[in-house]
Amino acid sequence: MAEELRRTGLYDLHVAQGARMVPFAGWEMPVQYPMGVMAEHLHTRDKAGLFDVSHMGQVLVHPLDGDLDSAGAALETVIAAAVLGLPEGRQRYGLFTNERGGILDDLMFANRGDHYLLVVNAACAEQDIAILQGLSGVKVTPVTDRGLIALQGPKAAEVLARLLPAAAEMRFMDSRSLDWNGVDLWLSRSGYTGEDGFEISVPNDCLAAFAQALLDHDEVAPIGLGARDSLRLEAGMPLYGHDMTGDVTPAAAGLGWAISKARRADGAREGGFPGAATVLAELADGVSHTRRGLRPEGRAPIREGVQIFAEAEGGAPIGDVSSGSFGPSVGGPIAMARIPVDLADGATVFAELRGKRMPVTVTALPFITPSYKR
Repeated sequence: MAEELRRTGLYDLHVAQGARMVPFAGWEMPVQYPMGVMAEHLHTRDKAGLFDVSHMGQVLVHPLDGDLDSAGAALETVIAAAVLGLPEGRQRYGLFTNERGGILDDLMFANRGDHYLLVVNAACAEQDIAILQGLSGVKVTPVTDRGLIALQGPKAAEVLARLLPAAAEMRFMDSRSLDWNGVDLWLSRSGYTGEDGFEISVPNDCLAAFAQALLDHDEVAPIGLGARDSLRLEAGMPLYGHDMTGDVTPAAAGLGWAISKARRADGAREGGFPGAATVLAELADGVSHTRRGLRPEGRAPIREGVQIFAEAEGGAPIGDVSSGSFGPSVGGPIAMARIPVDLADGATVFAELRGKRMPVTVTALPFITPSYKR
């Protein structure tokens, strides 16, 4: 029998809003609403979109000895990022790696004073929690009584400040707890769209009420997974399981920037995470292929798995597309692929579709200019 799909605390709200629900990473999630993917995408870029991301894993990591640095040091044995030294009230992006240096998952982690809050991908949550539970000296608590929503777009801060005035003071990657009608909300000023915005962890018993309070503002519309994907693709953001996998290293995924100086060769805490020798060697010496942007000619998108060639005829593939779609804000098809690093931006390569090769232009990422609140 097929595994029963889980539902978030906003399932009834999605149905009431006319969402088309689809299976996603073991959950029943809204892929689009009556507005449609294109309009949802453009609404988020213009005003504010509300996303249900409650399927993602939220995990608390407490030090058993009460010293947060001991928990940070433990996390650094499995995460290829600088956990130690992250100031209280700040959040950072990181990567779980395997012994080959491949990426097991990407995550956000925040310093909440006496513990860390981690947010991991839904499809990887069980794996990630098992990795964390294997650490010594920490208490790992999966959060099961809260949902997670994201409010994204140029009007997000203005709308949220009507409910939570202190949210307007937050900077990009700040992490805070704020009170809403006696309810403790966990906020970060971050997201997955390239727009300014917030991710908000809300207790399940008032999740629908808080989401509805946001939707009551004219600037806010519900947004599904379809537009979330095109928004993140335009912003040049990789998706786990597509642009990065256990066989793709940080350098090949274009994510070397996530590994700070302290964890690199000759850094204060060099290596110490799975696959560090491979990862650090590639960061120092370079890789042959890495994630790049592509702009096909015409209107037809090139999808994941399409092979890329250097020439219009003959030759072996030089890479394949890892994400591809139509970019509503860009006004044309866009894609990302791991292709040779020595190809200059503006170079022409060829995508093979149904036996025919079409020219595509190598393009710098992201495809749009992000609008984060610094």
